[in-house]
Amino acid sequence: MQASSEVQVTLPHAVALHARPAATFVKTAMRFRSRVTVGVNGRVADAKSILAVLALGATGGTVLRLHAEGEDAPAALDALAGYVSGLTE
Repeated sequence: MQASSEVQVTLPHAVALHARPAATFVKTAMRFRSRVTVGVNGRVADAKSILAVLALGATGGTVLRLHAEGEDAPAALDALAGYVSGLTE
């Protein structure tokens, strides 16, 4: 049975998930074997796809719903939530 975890994190108000932050977000997700998705306003994207993450258009104050499924799911979510929470412009 694979572990499944979910967490919500809010993008800091002065930050958008544009090219550079999105690229680092995707690189962070790719370090893990788990399947990771990010949801914004009911839309869900593969967290390991830069185009999918950029297409979400997440801006400051947006709540991101991070979901991971796999053996390292909790670690993946901890890393991604920590990255998003620490973003500054």
